[in-house]
Amino acid sequence: MNTEEFIAYCKAGNSISGEDKELHGRLTQCSFEAQRITMELNTSYHSKDEIVEIFSELTGNHVDSSFMCFPPFYTDFGKNITIGKNVFFNTGCSFQDRGGISIGDGALIGMNVTISTLNHGLSMEARNTTYPSSVIIGENAWIGSSSSILPGVTIGDNAIVAAGAVVTKDVPENTVVAGVPAKVVKKV
Repeated sequence: MNTEEFIAYCKAGNSISGEDKELHGRLTQCSFEAQRITMELNTSYHSKDEIVEIFSELTGNHVDSSFMCFPPFYTDFGKNITIGKNVFFNTGCSFQDRGGISIGDGALIGMNVTISTLNHGLSMEARNTTYPSSVIIGENAWIGSSSSILPGVTIGDNAIVAAGAVVTKDVPENTVVAGVPAKVVKKV
């Protein structure tokens, strides 16, 4: 399996066992590539246009020139992130994207937000297997600072996630969620 086939395998939502040496080797290769690119992003000054170019390389997709990110930014894979137009990432975001992260137009991601897309098996026999589940951030959603979005969650259009929230379930559009675990507190 070559790198392109491996990325397609991951984008299809397949699990990876720590026992599978070939897949684990490809995963390590992709992770090191993501580290190389994010180190370039995070260790020196870059113009807005250069940041867009770096994110296009990181994701393997065209990133619109309206995108803005204040580094540092961290990810363990990089190749399963889709970014819409007029999206903003504040400083210190950390994405675990092998399961897929899709960010809609106009979304705002606050400082130190963590988005996770993987879980490990619960039994000891499956503990070293990772199971992906995508995260979808809707259009014009606002994800508050230091919040965590867990695997499989969809944040609806225009929704707001309060700072520090831990989102374990889907968030309906046009609502505000807060707390640990996050619960709907009002409509917007």
